Amino acid sequence: MIKKQIVVGLLGFGNVGTGTYQALEMNREAIKEQSGLDISIGKILVRDPQKDRSISIPPGVLTDDAGSILNDPTIDIVVELLGGLHPAGELMLQAMNNGKHVVTANKAALAANFKALEKAAIDNGVQLRYEASVAGGIPILNAIRTALCSNQILEIKGILNGTTNYMLTQMTDHGLAYDDVLKTAQEKGFAEADPTDDVEGYDVANKLSILIALAFGTIVSPKDIPTKGISGITKEFIGEAKSRNNKIKLIATARNNGAGLEYRVEPEEIPFHHPLAGVNNEFNAIFIEGNAVGELMFYGRGAGPLPTGSAVLGDIIDIGKTIVPGRV
Repeated sequence: MIKKQIVVGLLGFGNVGTGTYQALEMNREAIKEQSGLDISIGKILVRDPQKDRSISIPPGVLTDDAGSILNDPTIDIVVELLGGLHPAGELMLQAMNNGKHVVTANKAALAANFKALEKAAIDNGVQLRYEASVAGGIPILNAIRTALCSNQILEIKGILNGTTNYMLTQMTDHGLAYDDVLKTAQEKGFAEADPTDDVEGYDVANKLSILIALAFGTIVSPKDIPTKGISGITKEFIGEAKSRNNKIKLIATARNNGAGLEYRVEPEEIPFHHPLAGVNNEFNAIFIEGNAVGELMFYGRGAGPLPTGSAVLGDIIDIGKTIVPGRV
């Protein structure tokens, strides 16, 4: 097997960036053996290169200059992990315009700029990969793109946000009130100080937009997806659902109804016997139906540094394989 070095530049070194770095360090030799790729992190964009960090980084790797990554001819793949819309979208476009492949975990920037980013990848002959943008370490996007591409997708139904699923699980299993569960989730690090994107369903709408683009070939902006979060869910609602042998879950749905595509994000009552009813706490799951394969469910950790970093690294490896000449 011919080995080639693949040099990666990271834009951002928060939880996901750290997880990606750790996953590579943990599995470097196995990756090299199985793929023939010697992957190294050439540079990492951070706000403050002098800041003390829990991970030891070789000298000269940290930088506060994005241009030193985007314009470096030795860097093959740019991995955008900054989060937010700006400057993430602009930096990804610039990287591809400079002939670099791009990997991202940023569902907000990806959903908002999907057409432009896909076009830039095609125009520049590079790859855009984003497995980690939906459901963390669960390889749902790769499955839709590859193993399921022979199917007409009929429906996607999923739990795509660990924060809200944790909160609803605690409310259901322990009879806790919404405000108390939110406070606990924030203390445990499952919820942000400002939890709006999670609890109002906006995070899920971004992810559903990406799923729709891949599964149905239709671009739907997150703002055009009817979205309702869990902030109005009370103990009483939970109890009433239980009396009907149902659980309340925040569900993203996209369905081909024969006349067109329908989609939404909202709390739904799921029967106890449905596979999604057994998905608890911070776990995610995607239930998918294809006209040939039938019903499938993908389950796993939807967030966290290492699971998400694993998905990012998987995209890096897949791209790396395609840019290694003469690989056997």
